[in-house]
Amino acid sequence: MCNPLWGRARAEALRQDDLARLRRVRDRIGREHARPLDVGALARDAGMPPGHLSRRFRLAYGLSPYAYLVGRRVERARALLRSGELGVVEVGVAVGFPTPGVFADRFTEVTGVSPVDFAAPVRNEEASAVEPRLA
Repeated sequence: MCNPLWGRARAEALRQDDLARLRRVRDRIGREHARPLDVGALARDAGMPPGHLSRRFRLAYGLSPYAYLVGRRVERARALLRSGELGVVEVGVAVGFPTPGVFADRFTEVTGVSPVDFAAPVRNEEASAVEPRLA
């Protein structure tokens, strides 16, 4: 006869194992956000089927793996745009978006403003610092 407590302990251990795998996936997305990543590859590395990974990731973090990846990319893009060191297209490429259009769409979805408009204050500040003002 099987002890019901053993079954619960085993289920809890599996959940803890899932959480450890999910943390590794989340950490990998954080480290490698600029590289091409897909749920299939993340799931293979985590030893889970893609659907299971997506469901468990959403339960643990409130976002799908893709939404988390987009969030990390946009977060990094915001920092790069604020620095003014790169143009908008270069920022999109640097953070891992496949095309300028995808970058603009995802950035606008997350922030509510286009990357060009987000970068405008930095560009305007640089322009006013370079151009002498006439009295």
